[in-house]
Order: sequence, then C-alpha cells, then structure tokens
Amino acid sequence: MDANFPWVAVLSAALLSVAFPSAAAVLQPFDLLYDNAVQAFYSSDYASVVRLMEGALASYREARRAKVRCRLRCQDQHPFDNTFSDLRFFDAVLRRAACMNSCIEETLGAQSLHKVSEDVVQDFNRRIPYNYLQLAYQKLKQPDKAAAAAHTYFQANPEHVEMGQDLEQYKDLQGVREDHFVDREARPHQRSFTAAVRLYDKGGYEGAILLFEEALVEYYKADVECRALCQGPQRFEGHDHLRYHYSLHELISDHFTQVLHCEHECVRDLATRPGRLSPMENYLPLHYDYLQFAYFQVDRLEEALQCALTYLLFHEGEEFVTDNVDYYSEVLGHTGAPREEAAWYLRRHKQELDLLLIGSKTMGVDFTEGNYWSSSGGRDNSHRIPSGTDGWMEYVPISEKKNVMVTSSQQLREGGPLLYDGVQLVQNSVALNGTQRVLLDRVISEEECSDLRHLAHAVTLAGDGYRGRMSPHTPNEKFEGATVLKTLQYGYEGRVPMRSARLFYDISERARRIIESYFLLNSTLHFSYTHLVCRTAITGQQDHRNDLSHPIHADNCLLDPEANECWKEPPAYTYRDYSALLYLNGDFDGGEFIFTEMDAKTVTASVKPKCGRMVGFSSGGENPHGVKAVTNGQRCAVALWFTLDPLFRELERLQADEVIQALDTQSVWGQGLNINPKDEL
Repeated sequence: MDANFPWVAVLSAALLSVAFPSAAAVLQPFDLLYDNAVQAFYSSDYASVVRLMEGALASYREARRAKVRCRLRCQDQHPFDNTFSDLRFFDAVLRRAACMNSCIEETLGAQSLHKVSEDVVQDFNRRIPYNYLQLAYQKLKQPDKAAAAAHTYFQANPEHVEMGQDLEQYKDLQGVREDHFVDREARPHQRSFTAAVRLYDKGGYEGAILLFEEALVEYYKADVECRALCQGPQRFEGHDHLRYHYSLHELISDHFTQVLHCEHECVRDLATRPGRLSPMENYLPLHYDYLQFAYFQVDRLEEALQCALTYLLFHEGEEFVTDNVDYYSEVLGHTGAPREEAAWYLRRHKQELDLLLIGSKTMGVDFTEGNYWSSSGGRDNSHRIPSGTDGWMEYVPISEKKNVMVTSSQQLREGGPLLYDGVQLVQNSVALNGTQRVLLDRVISEEECSDLRHLAHAVTLAGDGYRGRMSPHTPNEKFEGATVLKTLQYGYEGRVPMRSARLFYDISERARRIIESYFLLNSTLHFSYTHLVCRTAITGQQDHRNDLSHPIHADNCLLDPEANECWKEPPAYTYRDYSALLYLNGDFDGGEFIFTEMDAKTVTASVKPKCGRMVGFSSGGENPHGVKAVTNGQRCAVALWFTLDPLFRELERLQADEVIQALDTQSVWGQGLNINPKDEL
C-alpha cells in the first residue's frame, strides 16, 4: 500500500540511500555479545562489559536498520502491479522473499546467527543493557558515561525510584555536567517535537516552526520504518505454524491480518514515550495545531490555513479550529487545502481499518478500532484566534482499555476457612492496608520447605531449572527453579527425587485450595501458572545497589503510575484473578515483599518471608506489589497465579494432572511419558 503515494517512496528512498555495510564485515549477533557482556559483569571484568555491551547495542541497532532497508529495497524492486493474475502476484511474493534472504545474508551474515530469543529482545526493549553499562562505567570511574547510561535506562523504567535518586547523586559528582544526562535511545521525532513545544511555550515561534516541521518529517520516516519491521514472522495463537492445516488463502489472510494490525498500531507506537504504557494523546494532529498558531504568530497565514485544515482532517468540524479556518480564509480572500501527506496517511488508515475488520472476522477474533485521534489533549493556550483544545499531553489510552478498578461481577469477600490444621491467619486485608489481601503462616512445614529448596537446586544440576541465569528483573541476582511438570518429568527420569516432585505438585494444590476457600470464591479457582524459583544475590554486585529484585507491578494489568491507572489489556495476563507466594526460607538479607499504592512509590504493607509463610491477594490494580533487593543469600518461593476462567487453565498443570493420575494407577511404569513442557518464567 505504501508505494501508492510518491511521498512515501521518497521517504523509502531516503532510508535506502544509507549505504549497506560490506558483506566482508559480518555483524556479530547482539544476543551473543549481550550474553558475553553479562558473563563479564559476573566476573567483574568491567572493561569487557563496556566493550561487549556497547557492541551489542550497536549490533542491535544495525540489525534493525538492515531489516528495514532490505524490506524496503525488495519491496521497491518487486512491486505488485495494479492488475495481476495469481501467478504474477506470487511471482512478486516469491521474488521479494528471495531478495530479502539474499539482502539480509549479505548485510548481516547467515540468518540463523541472528535468531534471537524473545527474552533477549524484551531486555533490549526495556533497555536492560544500560543498567549494566551504568554499573560498569561507575566501577571504571567514568561518571559522565555512567550518568548517560543511567538516564537512558531511567527513561524507560521510571518505576525505578532508586535509579532516580542515583541520578540526583550523579549531578553532584565532579566532572558530570547537565549535558551528560542524555537519552541515548531518544526517538528523533519525539525529541524534535518536545524541543519544539518548549520553544513554542517561550514564544520562539520561528524556531518552533522549524522543529515542528522537522518532527513531522521524522515522524513519517519513523512510520515507514515501523511498518517495515512489522513484516517479520507472526504468531498464530493456539497453532503450531508447521501444523497449520488451513487453506492457502486462509493462511495468507491470517498472516496478513496480523501484519496489518501491527502496521495499523504504529500510530500508537510512535506516540508512546519509552517506559510509558499510554500514548501521548492526539499526538500527530497536535503537530498541525501547534504549527497553525505558530505560523499565525509570524504572519504566515497561508501556512496557518493549510495546517488548520490538516488538523480538521483528524477532527472534522471542531469548533475552534473551524473558526480559525474561517478567519484565515477571510483575511486571505480565498480558501485552501490540507497537506497531502496527512490526507493520504488518513486514507490509508481508514482503508486498513476496513481490511482489518474483514481479516479479523476470518480469523475468528474480535477487533475494535482504537480512538487514535482523541481531541481532549492539546495546547494549553488561552488565545481565541486560533485556539487549541483543553489539557496538555495527558497520558490516556488510545484504544478502549478497561480500567481494572471497575467493579467485578465476583463479590469481594474474605475470611473463609483455612482448611488445613495448623495454618494460621496472621493479617487480613485491613491489617495489610488494602483489599483482597491475606498473610498466612505454617502453610507447610520446615521439612517440606527444605525438600522444595533442594528440589530447585537438583533441577538446576540436572540441566534445566533456568540454568542459574541472570534474573529477568535485575542484573544483581541470578535465579534457578522449575515448573511442576518439569520436576515430574525429571522425577520420572530419575534425575530428581520423585517424592520431592510429587510434594511440589501437592503443595501447590494445597495453596490453591486455601486461597479459593479464604476468599469465599463462588466458582472454582484454576491454576494459571506455577513455578518454584530461588533468587540469589550475586557477590560483589550489591554495593550501591539501586534496584528492586522485582519492580512494582500488578499481575493482570499494565501499571501506569503517572496516570494512576492500571490498564487491563495485553501483554498483561488479563485472565489472572488471584496470586499467591509461598515462601520456603527467611535466612537472607532484603527480599521483603511490598504492597504499594498505584503510584508505585507509597508502600502500604511489607512482608518478611520465612518458611511456610504465604501471602495471597487479588491480581488487579488494587494490589500493586514488588520485591525489595536480595542483598545477601538466597530467597526461595513457590509463585502461583490463578484464574476463575477455565478457558485459561494452565496447560502444563493439566499435563501434570495426567502424570499424577498415571503414577497413582501405576500404568506409567509400562510406558514413557509424553511431555512437552513450556519453558517459560
């Protein structure tokens, strides 16, 4: 679709004009460099950390650029004709695919070297490498570079209050200037827009015009790049792609619909600042609103009229801007036309919507058009001619999100029986300063705690158990553990004691029954996910530690502390209803579990783990929580998430139930176990 408008071709050509690196210089995979940098960090080789991590970041950026350039080049070389037969269509498809493979391998080397796990991609999206770099530069006594890395990390992780405090300390260090606090990953279109708004607010209209125009150029360029990156592999939810038994056209339709949805959502992506869950409201139209007034201020009414008309493409009939158009037209003595690039952009947007409604119906999934151009956010300006809308850059949802504070159909109650002898109620919701919270002791015995801790270590020694790798939440801890099904599999194979694997299964069921009973639920509580995990403080990495073991979050919604909201939408596990943590020990430093307000700062309750202690709570935005840093020793727990919706029962748990049933009937000894566990945390 992009090729239908010459302006997009110009942007594509600009992106393609960047020279491709020489094939002789094969790019090192960024995940390999990243892994080596992490290992160097554990070995306290900070010079190598900097060299490898900076290399990983450079490789990551180049890999993305190469994919964009290759996809655009191949799209340009093998266009779809306006009229074509099936053979001519697939001729272009096959040639594009061959072109892509050739281009990528010439640029990056063998594609198999650059297949990166989702975990690593998420680390780079969350800017985790900059946390390592900040610590490494700090150790190397390069505070200016440490400040830049810390600032870059903090922009995408604003919930790390401790990092913010450290940034304040950097400002007082000798050799650190204000200009060292730069966001190394700042997006050009957002950077120009922010600078333009600042200049505009100071009355520097000529300079603001240049920056707003620059921001628009960068925005449309970023849109082309974003859409090109959407053209990669897609996930067929609930299907194994290689066993996808639908017809050719159904398969193409499903894949294209997912790609198109990704491209359609570039509007949201380009308007979302790093670390924020909600886009900047009315983002693209605001450029034209600011420009129409800036042009008016410098007496360039032709341009002001054009920008006002462009704004009305997004918000047809808006009263104040319509008044402005009438004013400009009267003074000039003629009317005008909106900018063609914006008009084409909206035509494409509407055409995509029509196709998405057809494609989503074919896939059997619901699709609701987001409110992409909400006009309640705008310039804070009191001038009548021209006038803006109320508010300024509020963080609001673009799509129709569900606020988790909406009253649930499940009546909230608590205080039911604890079912098992010896289990003690320590604190209820009132004592924990919240709702749907409970703290229990003596859920399991000291002996059972010991067996489960040994089980976590045994699974690691057996060759899995997350291999004692770095925690996904902090570089200062490593973790090991396993799922119920994995331990049963290893128990059957003789790699871990079957008695311990069975104990893990039984204790998780005990926890489920207690939570279901205590909160007086009127329907069955199902397992959503269960895992046994031990987190260990890394020796030598605890000095001046500024992070949490697990950042503040909610379990079934996306916590947005700035907006004081929690949005119940993917990628959150929206189907989770209750959560529990069963602790196996308390002989470590730090590691307290904390509840907070939705601002992710105000602590409302703190729980010190110990053997047999369990904290349970509802999974929504009413219960933001996190874990303080484990600074010495090892913290072990069984983490459990539950759902009231049987459609979202944990597949592994159902498989584990079958294994237990087979063991109980002894039929398992005559056959092998057919287990294919999901290795996820």
